[in-house]
Amino acid sequence: MKTYLAAIILTTLPAPALYAQQQQDPHAGHAMPVQADAADPHAGHAPPARLDAAKPADPHAAHRAPADQQATALHAGHVMNEGSDPPVTGPSDAARSGPAHAADAYFGAEEMARSRQMLLKENGGLTSAQFLLDRLETSMRNGANGYGWDAQFWSGGDINRIWLKSEGEGTLGEGGPEDVEVQALYSHALDPWFNLQAGIRHDFRAGPERTNLVLGIQGLAPYWFEVDGSLFLSDKGEVTARFEAEYDQRITQKLILQPAIEFELSAQDIPELGIGSGLSSAEAGLRLRYQFIPEFAPYAGVQYERRFGTTADFARAAGEKAGGWSFLVGLRSWF
Repeated sequence: MKTYLAAIILTTLPAPALYAQQQQDPHAGHAMPVQADAADPHAGHAPPARLDAAKPADPHAAHRAPADQQATALHAGHVMNEGSDPPVTGPSDAARSGPAHAADAYFGAEEMARSRQMLLKENGGLTSAQFLLDRLETSMRNGANGYGWDAQFWSGGDINRIWLKSEGEGTLGEGGPEDVEVQALYSHALDPWFNLQAGIRHDFRAGPERTNLVLGIQGLAPYWFEVDGSLFLSDKGEVTARFEAEYDQRITQKLILQPAIEFELSAQDIPELGIGSGLSSAEAGLRLRYQFIPEFAPYAGVQYERRFGTTADFARAAGEKAGGWSFLVGLRSWF
């Protein structure tokens, strides 16, 4: 009986030591996993196997690249920005290539051949034309005012064209023009820049007239110089030549400065025409035009003309000067 009462009393009384232990360690009754190293919170985690123990762990070592990327390293020498996607490579040119006319297999070779001919006719063989009034001007020199023109017309396609050229000059108040030249030429493209031209030239003048065979080259030289060189053989057996060049220097979109030069040469003296052998004459001009619209551009400028050698002697014998300056006012237009 005494033993039973003592057990009841002990269970009802507080246990100071046990209570103090519970206050000091609230988790004392919880079983925690055994830690290999208290200083390392990740000591219980097994790290992935390293590819090379001597090198730092590669965070992407566990990821395997596709077989084709492992086999070839197309961009091995290129340093890519961190986080950028790998380059996307498409099929090779050989894989993309196919038959020259793949549509023939679906629509039929005969039908597609007819369609290609129609496309070429409607879009690749167009005939166009242009009229260019390069110079229509009045010249003023020492009180003797004159006029002149230089015009061209062509019609045809990209390869073959017909050209008509005309130029002339005269003195104001003295009737008709003193010298008129007309050319009818066939032009064939040598390349995208130059055309070979051949045809006939006829000179209308107060003195003896001439008809010439013409062989020349006209086109666009490097650095955008427009050049025109021609060789003439007259019906009298006389051989002459001419070379022209001009360049459009844009100061603004509408203001254009155009320097131009022209040389004329002769293989022999032609006294009835006042032409001597060698370099017979030269012209150098500078024209400043304002392009209100591309088709309408008035201009003003200066020009120097000079005859040389026997040609200058013929001019002096006729009471003319061998050379001089002129002030020019004119118009350039096309349509």
